[in-house]
Amino acid sequence: MEGNRPLHSGCIAESIAEKKKLRSLKNHKDGGGKEKANLLSSYINDDDDEEQQDSHRQGSTEFDKFLRDTAINFIFAGRDTTGAALIWFFWLICNNPVVESNILEELRSTPLGKQRSSSNDLTIFDPEELSKLVYLHAALCESLRLFPPLPFHHQAALRHEVLPSGHRVEAGTKILSSLYSRGRMERIWGMDCLEFRPERWISEEGRVRHEPSCKFMSFGSGRRTCLGKEVAFTQMKAVVAAMVYNFQVQVLQGHVVEPKLSVILHMKNEWPEG
Repeated sequence: MEGNRPLHSGCIAESIAEKKKLRSLKNHKDGGGKEKANLLSSYINDDDDEEQQDSHRQGSTEFDKFLRDTAINFIFAGRDTTGAALIWFFWLICNNPVVESNILEELRSTPLGKQRSSSNDLTIFDPEELSKLVYLHAALCESLRLFPPLPFHHQAALRHEVLPSGHRVEAGTKILSSLYSRGRMERIWGMDCLEFRPERWISEEGRVRHEPSCKFMSFGSGRRTCLGKEVAFTQMKAVVAAMVYNFQVQVLQGHVVEPKLSVILHMKNEWPEG
């Protein structure tokens, strides 16, 4: 990683320059520049007020550094966690075919899903369309509840505190809590806490049920909530939709699946291809 830093920085710098050029063309009165939505462009475009624009013109080097660091953060920080979350998700739907069937039915209800081609071309769904699907989002939340990519949460007390449980915590005390266990606690999630049931995330009105971050902590909580939360959901929905709609994923018979104790919740026995 360290030795490849110049390569990474160079590639990202080229992308930043290209996106800025397209933005300039798009903003020009006679310009015809147009581009597909992407994360880097959203950061560049998210400075419409004059105060921010003036600041960026004066410190464009600093802004480019911010863009570079943000891009690297999303590439490397989000890769393993999202990958681990998807592996567990596919394992869960393989063992819960009704859930897979419900996801497929929801995908088929979309405009693109109704236009299934008889050709061998893969069907790739539009992220904006996927963001409207309630059951798909609920199934991903339920998977993240049972198998959070980051199974442990580490904090340190800044000052002496007494927790709601009555435990005394001295300043500097380091606290390690298990999000894996928290997602399986009956007093938090009910008697069916060990079941994979996406319906718990759907309200009576048929909308996604919001759970406070202090209860559903797969993306952190409060002001420290993961900045890449929405990006992660967008990526996972795109992969799940493509896989479920175009293929049928199966677990090899007799393959034992266990969590691996590590910073990221990988499978102890990697899922073999078959």
